[in-house]
Amino acid sequence: MNTTEKAPSPGLRLLGAAVDVYKKIFTNPALSPPSPVRRSGFDLDVTIETVRTEAEDVVSLTLVRTDGQQLPAWRPGSHIDVFLPSGRQRQYSLCGDPRDLSRYRIAVRRLPGGGGGSLEVHELRPGVALRIRGPRNAFTFVDSAPRYLFVAAGIGITPILPMAQVAGARGRLVYLGRSRATMPFLDELPDGAEIRPDDEYGTPDIPGILAGAPPGSAVYVCGPPPVLEAAQRCHFTVNPSGSLHTERFSAPPVIDGHEFDLTLASSGLHVRVDAAETALDAIRRVRPDTAFSCRQGFCGTCKTKVLAGDIDHRDRSLPDTERPDHMLVCVSRSAGGPLVLDL
Repeated sequence: MNTTEKAPSPGLRLLGAAVDVYKKIFTNPALSPPSPVRRSGFDLDVTIETVRTEAEDVVSLTLVRTDGQQLPAWRPGSHIDVFLPSGRQRQYSLCGDPRDLSRYRIAVRRLPGGGGGSLEVHELRPGVALRIRGPRNAFTFVDSAPRYLFVAAGIGITPILPMAQVAGARGRLVYLGRSRATMPFLDELPDGAEIRPDDEYGTPDIPGILAGAPPGSAVYVCGPPPVLEAAQRCHFTVNPSGSLHTERFSAPPVIDGHEFDLTLASSGLHVRVDAAETALDAIRRVRPDTAFSCRQGFCGTCKTKVLAGDIDHRDRSLPDTERPDHMLVCVSRSAGGPLVLDL
């Protein structure tokens, strides 16, 4: 008996072609290396327009230009550097509407042990003048994927929210947190978003969540280190045809570190850097005022001139012209032997 196979519909053929193109471009390691930080905008004077409590220990700030002009355009995943009144420099994801250039919105969770930046933000009030830099993008939203899975944990919702809103029906958002009371922007989530607080659902099953992404999906994950590490361990096993994009809000652990000595040239102080700590942390033991911001090797705030010694560069942004005699002390280390820094 002869059988005739039914041809796929035009819609399925288009989706299949889109998946094939996306896979070739964005899941081929040779064609999709880690993206460098994309820079745009410039230093701007802004004023705090509103301060709003969004959840337990989370406030949002809307910022407008002091001169009344429009702010630079930005894409989902972008962040700005905020220079606080104390002189601290911190980076916060933009979590408002990219189409509204009359104002930026950021949200900050209070972290008592976080170096003071979040505590200072929580004391700010409308009318306070600030300086910002950017926007910049180290978590680029690829808008050509056929499907998306967004996994946001806690304050990790801030860069994810604009992405999920832009993706619309192509995206699925899973929002994790300790409890609903601690999760900001619950009233702004796109239709169909899954809210899974730990006190209702238990410890999140990251492999199970990622396994639910359709083939060829772009998966975006932002949250605390345990969530990111779980996603990185299992993603290409449970969804080998997709691509994984992550952003973290804390310093990465030191991998394959070794002890070395630093000398601060201006004072002659000698500092021992332990195998599991960063040069920045060691320096701040004797120079607490040393400037830093991202702690992840992309903002350049902690760039320091190296007067002697070999550098193991672990950053994502230092240009080749500066690598022979500069380093980002938040991530880079000695390649062997002591270093002498222009500090």
